Amino acid sequence: MEFSLAEEQQQCQDGLRRYLEKSYTFDLRRAQLKSDHKTSAAHWQAFAEFGLLGIGITDDCGGLGDTTNMSGEGAFSEDTMVVMSSFGRSLVVEPYLASVVLCGSVLGQTKSNVLSAAALASIASGAKKMALATYERQGRYQLSYIATTATRDGDSYILSGTKSVVIHGDTADSFIISARTQSVINDKGVINDKAGISLFLVDKNTAGLNIKGYATNDGMSAADLSFSALRLPASAMISDDAYLIIERAIGYGIAALCAEAVGVMEALNEQTLEYLKNRKQFGVAIGTFQALQHRMVDMFIATEQARSITILAALKAGSEDVNERRKAITAAKALVGQSARYVGQQAVQLHGGMGVVDELAISHYFKRLTAIDLTFGDSSYQRGQLGELLAA
Repeated sequence: MEFSLAEEQQQCQDGLRRYLEKSYTFDLRRAQLKSDHKTSAAHWQAFAEFGLLGIGITDDCGGLGDTTNMSGEGAFSEDTMVVMSSFGRSLVVEPYLASVVLCGSVLGQTKSNVLSAAALASIASGAKKMALATYERQGRYQLSYIATTATRDGDSYILSGTKSVVIHGDTADSFIISARTQSVINDKGVINDKAGISLFLVDKNTAGLNIKGYATNDGMSAADLSFSALRLPASAMISDDAYLIIERAIGYGIAALCAEAVGVMEALNEQTLEYLKNRKQFGVAIGTFQALQHRMVDMFIATEQARSITILAALKAGSEDVNERRKAITAAKALVGQSARYVGQQAVQLHGGMGVVDELAISHYFKRLTAIDLTFGDSSYQRGQLGELLAA
């Protein structure tokens, strides 16, 4: 498959990368992570001015309009690939994935609701950051495992339960929370049915919402949520049949993460090659050693394979054919995770002891690739899922 960016997309990529190279250097990023504020309001505003926060959001909600992917089948845009790949190269820690990709997708699918439309506008303008709270501790990667309940009480719902590892939940102004309004117990005694799942839009200051934020190993952040007699008006519900909405949003998130991983691998390849050209042993650059050249070739091939399947995932992420979409997304996550591990490990080894020090970007890239693999299901889990899909 031959894929090239349109002129406007190329201009967007070039402009974004120039900004990141100047204002988001590795040293500036490290300083930012050591500050009290792990994310930058200035960078977020700059992303809004670039129009990045409006990607995938229709113009009636303040976005860039009806963007489609390369096959014109859905809402996931190749523009998102361009952005996430650039973010991967610079290890951007701002909550673009959580707010724009995940929550933007959910709200876009429910924008007939007044609350959803208003929330989309606030995301596009940069006024608010949001996070999707759907995973729970016992469910591992199963989207259907939701033990959190929403019990009707007059004109209100009372939420009870917990949510784990909510991406960028510590910086969110509001949350989209999944809960069961209809409990179904399977034969194992676990609440694990795709029916009866609803979504609620909840402000972070709502009484009864407890947020425990923490930093993750890759420089990002997350939060665990718990609900203590959290009472919401019935109007806070934005969907009462939400499983497929959540699944599609996570699919978009996986495609975006794959693009980010490709950007990380590109940066690792470039920096490792530069190191091999300059590091000398026995009076010659180690890049002249044939064994190391072979490793670099293998790293390049792994990155190109990841890039190709990421494009396929973006092509299919918006498909109305559920099985086709699932297979493409699952295959991409599995292969990208495998490639990312190989490229990351080789980059660290080729840098020797310097590959693991905090002062060098290599170790930070490797940490991010490891976290990407684990997010939404690691490569081992995805291979199992793909096998089930192909068998079915």
